[in-house]
Amino acid sequence: MEKNVRDLAPHIGQCLLDVQNVAISFQTEKGRYRAVDDVSFKVNQGETLAIVGESGCGKSVTALATMGLLPEMGKVEAGKILFEGVDVSKLSGSELRKLRGNQMGMIFQEPMTALNPVYTVGQQVSEVFKIHQNMNSKQARQAAIAMLEKVKIPDPHKRIDEYPFQLSGGMRQRVLIAIALACNPKLLIADEPTTALDVTIQLQILKLMKELQNDLGTAIILITHDLGVVAEMADNVVVMYAGKVVESGTVYEIFDNPTHPYTVALLDCIPKITNEKGTELGSIKGLVPSIFNRPPGCSFNNRCPNAQEKCISNAPQTELISGSHSVACHFHNTAEV
Repeated sequence: MEKNVRDLAPHIGQCLLDVQNVAISFQTEKGRYRAVDDVSFKVNQGETLAIVGESGCGKSVTALATMGLLPEMGKVEAGKILFEGVDVSKLSGSELRKLRGNQMGMIFQEPMTALNPVYTVGQQVSEVFKIHQNMNSKQARQAAIAMLEKVKIPDPHKRIDEYPFQLSGGMRQRVLIAIALACNPKLLIADEPTTALDVTIQLQILKLMKELQNDLGTAIILITHDLGVVAEMADNVVVMYAGKVVESGTVYEIFDNPTHPYTVALLDCIPKITNEKGTELGSIKGLVPSIFNRPPGCSFNNRCPNAQEKCISNAPQTELISGSHSVACHFHNTAEV
């Protein structure tokens, strides 16, 4: 059997990131509204944690808060984001700049817009070494070439002087990975790192990330809506809906025994090789509620096939089912795959 990219995962160590009951709100013309509410999870050294859910569930906002990159109108109004015991949400701008790049790196969603089109690849990769490693221009250039080679960009001595528009989508994504991993950070956050890439390049990028994780021992937070990617990459999974964690556990617990109706519905949307010809894929009716109009009780109640009166009037509490597997649902025992 061909080796799965998840088999490359290193030994998992102590807790690196501990997100505790975090609430994130944004000031809008209509007032201040919560986009993320009471979110908790942990990431251990060398581990890959996948955060999954539809667009608008709060995945990227949580990642930006972890990096201290929330826009001015956003703020962490409750909870703690502890990176090696230090609350990131309480750090000053200068303290965050020292942390980012050195200890934490991020791969943003769209490689074409994440890279500056008027600077060469070399200038953008070299800048990390100049800022965080105090290298001069010559040293930074050599380090940048070595990093491009590490992320398997062909002819790095040539590519370093090219501009982003001269590179393919896959190579631009590799440049972003090179920038994010330049200083060997302990935590890498990858926000939809393969969304704009074709399937073949997706697999190459995912395998590259796992190989680099294996070499460097970096923990990864993978933000995605692609459960196929989660199955390949993750050790643990957090399922978010409408700004809250509705289910979490190991990748095996989530895929083999999904208990929240939303998780079940997401898995039902995946094409299965065992499906007979003509079998329709599952779908989830309706949309994720906006931050301006979150329903009372369980936020999933207007889309849930198992919803009852209790779901409309009372928000469910998170319940530990077994091991590390937890769920927030009044009637999770009635969910069926």
